Parts: sequence; C-alpha cells; structure tokens
Amino acid sequence: MLTTLIYRSQLNLSCETFPLDALVEKAKRSNTALDVTGMLLFDGTHFLQVLEGPEETLDALFSKISLDIRHQNVIELMRDYAPRRRFASAGMVLFDLRLETPQVILDSVLRYGKLESYLAADDRVFKFIETFATTEHRAQADVRFDPNHWALEPKMASFRPPTPTLWPGQMCQFALQPIVEPLGRTISSLEALVRGNNGGSPEQFFSAIPDDQIYEVDLQTKAYAFALAEKIGIGNHKIAINLLPMSLVHVPGAVDFLLENIARYGLSPEQVIVEVTENEVISGFREFTSAIKKLRAAGIGLAIDDFGSGYAGLSLLTKFQPDKIKIDREIVSNIHLSGPKQAIVNSIIKCCSELEITIVAEGIERLEEWCWLESAGIRRFQGFLFARPRLNGVNEIHWPTFKL
Repeated sequence: MLTTLIYRSQLNLSCETFPLDALVEKAKRSNTALDVTGMLLFDGTHFLQVLEGPEETLDALFSKISLDIRHQNVIELMRDYAPRRRFASAGMVLFDLRLETPQVILDSVLRYGKLESYLAADDRVFKFIETFATTEHRAQADVRFDPNHWALEPKMASFRPPTPTLWPGQMCQFALQPIVEPLGRTISSLEALVRGNNGGSPEQFFSAIPDDQIYEVDLQTKAYAFALAEKIGIGNHKIAINLLPMSLVHVPGAVDFLLENIARYGLSPEQVIVEVTENEVISGFREFTSAIKKLRAAGIGLAIDDFGSGYAGLSLLTKFQPDKIKIDREIVSNIHLSGPKQAIVNSIIKCCSELEITIVAEGIERLEEWCWLESAGIRRFQGFLFARPRLNGVNEIHWPTFKL
C-alpha cells in the first residue's frame, strides 16, 4: 500500500559537519532502489522530510533514519495513504531555504510535485511543506529538559510502611500510587487503585461481582481506601478514588456514605478527589451532574480520568469543569516522537490554562516523555517512571535530578 510519511528533526550541532548535497545524492540512489520517492527541506537548523513508498519499506527506512546521530528530536508529523505519488520523479530532492526565498521554494515544490496548484491548497502534505517554508521561528527544544541531563534518584516517602494484613471481612485491597510534581519533589496526591484480595486487577475483582451489585460494591470499597489512608498516615496529602458515576446515582445515600467514612478515618472532604472517566460521565450525564453537585458542595474534588480516551474529549469541558483532568496514557506515550500527540496535548494545555483546570499526565514511563511534557508546561505526573503502585502502601519515589 502506498504510504506517505512526514517527519521533522533538528541538526545535531555536536556532530561533525557533513556535505548535505552528497547525503541527498546517496539517499536518492538508495531510495530509488527501494521504490521510495520524496523530498527534503532544510533551513540551516531544521529538516522536514516527505517520503512516499510501500508501507513496510517506509517503516524500516524511518527506523533507520531515527537512529542517525546527525540529527535529533525526530518527530513523526503524518502517516497517511494515497492513491498515487506526489513526488514521483526522483528518490529524493533537496530544497534549501538558506538559498532561496520561501515562495521560490514553494513554486519549485509545486513544479516538482504531481498535484495541480488548486489541489495542493487542500493537500495536507503541501500544507506541512508550506508551514515549514514560511515559518521563520520554529519551536526550539528546551535545553533544560534534554533527557541526557537528567537522572533518577530513589527516595522513600514519609509514610508508614504497608501492612500485610487485611481488615476483618474486607472484600478488596488497594494499591497506592503517587501523583507528583517532580521539579518541586512534592507529592500532589495518592491514587487508590482497587485490587482483589489476591492482588488481582480491578477487572478481575469486578468481574466476580454480580451486575446488580456493581454500584453498591464500588461505593463500599472506598471505605477501605480511606481506612488505608489513615493507617499509613497520609497527613495533609490528598487521596484520589476511582468511582463509577452511576454509583452516586443508583445507591441511596451514596454521598452521605462517602462523607461518613471520610470523617471516620480522620480525613477532610477537601482531601478527597473523585476520579471518573469521560465515557462513564457521558453515559449518564444528567444524573451524574445532579449527584456531583452534592459532592462539590461538601468540598470533595473532581477529576476526569483517562481524558482523551473516550468520545467526548474537549466538548465535555463545555458542560462542566472539573478540578483536574488526567491525560490518558495512550496520548502521552512516546509523545516526544509524535507530532499529532504533541498538537493534541498543546491544545489541552491551552484550554485548561484558560479554565484554571490542573492537568496530570498519567502513564509516564520514560524520561523523554516527562521532559517533553514538563517543557510544554505540565507540572503533575503519574507513572512507573516516578513510582509504581504498592499494595497497602506507597513505594519509593524516583525524583529527577539535573546533571551537567
């Protein structure tokens, strides 16, 4: 299948200089042999490359390109499919923005390409080329958050050690995972993740519950989370609990039950954050809105978990504004390599900034992910990079430390 791939990268200034013309001529011969065609734009610092060819061939070629140390910050901008090639006359051609004006470059691209100018106006590939050619100040990587300048330092948090025993008659356990502000080395809150008594996953635990008891059991388990918070001594830290929105609707006195157990275990309502997913909210939005008013009136916080994983997305924020949103791990995973993910997260940051909603990026597993997100303006994070969930307690936290 004919595939189009576009990526952007930066010249690695720490490498020895190399003749660009010779590099392009070599790529032209190699690409022709692979049935790959395309073009390269260069402005003295940044590259934009368009490649067209068989899908498997481009996958292998891009993997090789990404490892080339002569450039860095390689970001995939677009991967799409087309009925015919736009650049079919050569394996590779160079357009050097240092030698010609943007308009001359764009005119040359159109002559080299196989689309009429009136079609190019709505073609995404030509739009990427036009933006690159006409934008004078492309975003620079924040050197403060170069992953090569950071290391992780483990340190135990100041909570009591976990208890291996269960309370009498307890139906489940909880694993706690910190949400942290890495640069300040502070814990924002602890998320209580439900586990079976054998340590099994939430899916395993709830799959054993009859359907007509799901909401009641979901609500009752939160008492154990609050009890665990007291037992390990969370002090003034906050605790986040995951709750099915319909548990608030279908279980009589649900809000009162939460408030009673919050008080019973020495917490304040302001220390508790209820996390819901956008899919669950939309499935019963009217009922959820009514129930959530009671929680908010009592002082309990609200977060949308896995934001971006469902159908609602940003439109959900037009109906109500939570205290925080947690960007889904599928969006932040390898975000340092993905232009589409970066654009989505930047739009979320802008929206939440104007609405004064706190953002948490969850599922962080790589230094490169944290560095990009921190540079973009996100300050709170959750994921294996910093701390793994620990049954009935809190694991050591790996804090990033700057190194020269």
